Amino acid sequence: MSAVLSNRVDGDGRTCVSLAELLGLGARIGRAKLPPTESRAARGGQHASRLYGRGMDYAESRVYQAGDDVRRLDWRLTARSGRLHTKLFQEEREGRLLVLLDTHASMRFGTRARFKSVQAARAAAIAAWLVVRAGERVGMMAFGEHDRLLRPQGAARGALAACGALAEWDALPPTGRAEPLSAALLRARRLQHGASRVLVLSDGFSADGEARRHLLELKARAEVGVLVVADALERVPPPPGRYPLEHDGERRDVVLLGERQRREFQQALGSGPARLEALARGTGVRCRVVDTREDPLAAVGELLGLAGMRR
Repeated sequence: MSAVLSNRVDGDGRTCVSLAELLGLGARIGRAKLPPTESRAARGGQHASRLYGRGMDYAESRVYQAGDDVRRLDWRLTARSGRLHTKLFQEEREGRLLVLLDTHASMRFGTRARFKSVQAARAAAIAAWLVVRAGERVGMMAFGEHDRLLRPQGAARGALAACGALAEWDALPPTGRAEPLSAALLRARRLQHGASRVLVLSDGFSADGEARRHLLELKARAEVGVLVVADALERVPPPPGRYPLEHDGERRDVVLLGERQRREFQQALGSGPARLEALARGTGVRCRVVDTREDPLAAVGELLGLAGMRR
């Protein structure tokens, strides 16, 4: 753990990331089983392929063909069918997850339970614990106000490093820097480090017109999931009332009474999450939306294609 992190007071888990909470999330993750990833190496047509060979996991059997290795004959199926069958094996690959974490100023907002930035960090930590328990590696890339990279690591040290990075990045002072999602996706492609899975965590306000093309190109190389992190006020119109909002130390009351006024307020406030969700679904990328009150475990597990998870 870095000196910066070890010397600071741990966050409250509401407006600032709590390292203790991120570490504690690991205790909730039982044995995880991730489905085998398919090769998506760039080539004509960008089709996924299954690779077979020795020293690999059994995939299926087929009728024997001339040239097949007789040492891989499936004798049980041969005996049952009366025809020679050969076992096929899928290459064992050490999976890698790359988490793209949005650190724009818009993430430091929340009216229920916690800031979006804190919820995103919780989801990222859960993803890290899930994949390392499944025997894979995890790396992280921050985009937006901060440009940071944590290279993939496996086992418990990988999850611990991820949690430490999440808390440390959250404690960095604001820079006012902005980065469109398209630039972050392009950077992720170049820094992919053989990642077989990519998980994007964002509120969508950085989504731009070019993001669609880069998302499709990233999807051609890895299994991609998008977790849209939103506040409750960004998802549904609020009930009538007076709402105190604070920004940059300035506090104002917003009075919302009429139905149209409340609907327009919600649409304006929730334009980012809506845009990102539409982008993900329009490109066929797995997508889930969570607000700041929810437990993101199920959503993260679904985006990673998780099977056999025990809490």
